[in-house]
Formats: sequence, structure tokens, C-alpha cells
Amino acid sequence: MKVKKALLIVDVQNDFCPGGSLAVPQGDKIIPKLNRYIKIFYKNKLPIFASRDWHPVRTKHFKDFGGIWPAHCIQNTIGASFHPKLKLPKNTIILSKGMDPKDDSYSAFQAEDLRGMKLANLLKLFGIKELYVAGLATDYCVKSSVIDAAKFGLKVKLLIDAIKGANLKKDDSEKAVKEMLKKGAKKITLENLEV
Repeated sequence: MKVKKALLIVDVQNDFCPGGSLAVPQGDKIIPKLNRYIKIFYKNKLPIFASRDWHPVRTKHFKDFGGIWPAHCIQNTIGASFHPKLKLPKNTIILSKGMDPKDDSYSAFQAEDLRGMKLANLLKLFGIKELYVAGLATDYCVKSSVIDAAKFGLKVKLLIDAIKGANLKKDDSEKAVKEMLKKGAKKITLENLEV
């Protein structure tokens, strides 16, 4: 039996792209590559998941309420929308996180679909054994999602050509990638993708 694979796109939202309130430098530059990955997974009828920050107006995640981040990705705002150039198919499973004002929720594994089902349960339902992860930001939500995926016993492929980091410190992304690889993730690019 073929190993069941899925694509997870992490937080490619307007607020995390240039011009957004918490922009990842050149965050939008990964979108053409992401769209190519999406096309491949879609063509092969493999599930595509897209996580998003979906914060309430007041949350301990934001500076104004004791957190470290400026307000971003507030529910039902333009900033929280997926980047307009990201070509998500209609059957993409959207996962929202950060709704609990008492929780930071960096990992897509803390996210849930419209019915309140968590990512780990959805993956189990689909029989997914291998998760391909891309998106923003390498050093926060991508890293947390990859580490959690490994914890759940999934084989993780980090799409190294479709991630960008916030890099509050110059080498944050580099460190994050090392940490993900240490947890068992494998780096791959579009050139060596086999689905």
C-alpha cells in the first residue's frame, strides 16, 4: 500500500507577508513554489491542509494584552485572509488556531477545522503517515508544527524552498531548521519531491 501523504501549508496570510502587521521579510516570495506544490498534491488527489492564525481582538498573544506580538490575523479581517496569490483549491481543509485568548497556539496541531476537529485527528482519519510542511514563519509556526508532527509519529518532509523565517535574531531560522531535522524531519525541495 502506498504511504498516504498530505501537504500542510502554515499561515500564509496577509499579515505575515510584506505590508502586513507582522510581516516575515520576503514572506510572499515562497508563494510561486507553494502553488507548484499545491498543484502536485491536488493532481495526485492528496489532502491539502492550510492553517491560519485566527485571533480574537483581545488575546494575551498581543503586546497590548501582555504578549510579545503586535496585533495580527484578527478574525474576519483582510490581514487574516490567505495571501491573494496563494492558489488553494476549493477542497483545502482550513484549520484555525489562536482563537483562545489565553493561548499562543503556534502549532497547526493546536488548530481545528470548522467542525472543531484537530489536525492530528483529521490526519488519522485520512490515514496520513507522511506530512509535507511549508509556509510561515520557519522559526515559529512552521517549527512548532513540524515538531508536533514528529511527536505524533508522522514522517515529516520540510519543504525547504517554501519556508521563510521572521528572524528576530539573525540566525533564528537556521537554528529552527537544525532543530526540526534533529526531531526527524527531512529537508526536500520541489526538484526531489516524489508523491
